[in-house]
Amino acid sequence: MNRFGFIGLGNMGGAIARGLASGGAFALHGFDPSEGMCRRNADIMTIHPTALELARNSDYVLLAVKPQVMRPVLTGLVPALGPETCLVSIAAGVTLDQLVEWSGRKCPVVRVMPNTPAMVGKGVYALCFDHELLNEDRRQAMLDVFSSIGQAHVLPEKLFDAYTGLIGSGPAYVYAFMEGLIDAGVTLGLTRAQATSMVAGLVSGSALMAEAEGAHPTLLKEMVTSPGGTTIAGLNALDEHRFKFAIGRAVRAAAERSKELAD
Repeated sequence: MNRFGFIGLGNMGGAIARGLASGGAFALHGFDPSEGMCRRNADIMTIHPTALELARNSDYVLLAVKPQVMRPVLTGLVPALGPETCLVSIAAGVTLDQLVEWSGRKCPVVRVMPNTPAMVGKGVYALCFDHELLNEDRRQAMLDVFSSIGQAHVLPEKLFDAYTGLIGSGPAYVYAFMEGLIDAGVTLGLTRAQATSMVAGLVSGSALMAEAEGAHPTLLKEMVTSPGGTTIAGLNALDEHRFKFAIGRAVRAAAERSKELAD
């Protein structure tokens, strides 16, 4: 059984570990400087006293640390790294070239971008397989890992800013939309608790329907839109305020900011 190690057991690292634990395909290992985080995850993995020891006992090492500490963490792992180890980084803004350089060019490296729904097992992941040391077996293994805990999409690193603007930042757009709907419901007389519950059900049900139907959103929208009815009146009001244009601008602005932060 392959050994999968986690350096960093916070929200995202811990969520991915929990997802893999339920599958049972890996022997899990973990390290976190926080004793509390270690205790919280000790039921699903072997906890190591240092990151270096973890790296020595793992075939795959997932780096779930803050971008500003990635360099010292990686350089500290170099004595334990070799061609048999695969590094997997989920740190935003740390490029593949930086990861390769800081790891001493000793092992294959995968860059992964998650989004926050990963914390409830519904993540959408971007996987970068651009590193020349990655073989097909490692690529397939990583695709299988992240497909088992959400959606996994292989992208060249040059499209990671687009992913960040659309999917990484995307949950905030959805929550802002939900907030607007909830406030509208309260304005029309619903209690906030009622409106919140209704809108949460609306969004989750609509998303499930889109996944199940596999149809274009335009077709699903038409299913709700009767000639001269209530829905078309509401859609026309959204069009008056350039709703889709505003969403597009938000995604582009976030993608541009992602690129600025990486430069």
